[in-house]
Amino acid sequence: MGEIEQRLKRKLEEELLQLEHELNLELPKELMKARAHGDLKENAEYKYAKERQSYLSARLGQLQKRLSDVSMMNLDNLPRDRAAYGSRLTVLDTARSVKIEYKLVTTEESDAAKGLISTTSPIGRALLGRTVGDTVDVQTPAGKKELEIIKLRTIHDEV
Repeated sequence: MGEIEQRLKRKLEEELLQLEHELNLELPKELMKARAHGDLKENAEYKYAKERQSYLSARLGQLQKRLSDVSMMNLDNLPRDRAAYGSRLTVLDTARSVKIEYKLVTTEESDAAKGLISTTSPIGRALLGRTVGDTVDVQTPAGKKELEIIKLRTIHDEV
């Protein structure tokens, strides 16, 4: 397993530990306190704790699946000639004539302010599999954008 996979795995494991701590230690205490307040039908603390418990259980399942996916990740299988995970792309927003640099990353690594966009985001999905010279139309929350890829460095170029 490479450095990137190890980093992702560590990040996922840290979140898993944090959620497990809340689910198994903190939440049961909150539920006991809420039960002590009496009637559970109109007990906001109890209702919140139960909703939080349900959310945490679902999130734990998602993280465990994601951790499994990362463990099976093989970066050698990523394309060398078109955009994929780890690629850095410089695109031209044709409507504004502005160049923007993006790096395609996992959901856990994404930070739009730093140009790290998830491969599952609208822009990330539109750029996957593309190469220099391609133009993509993307529907974003801010409206439709036309992006022309003017530079591409894959994860293989980064190493």
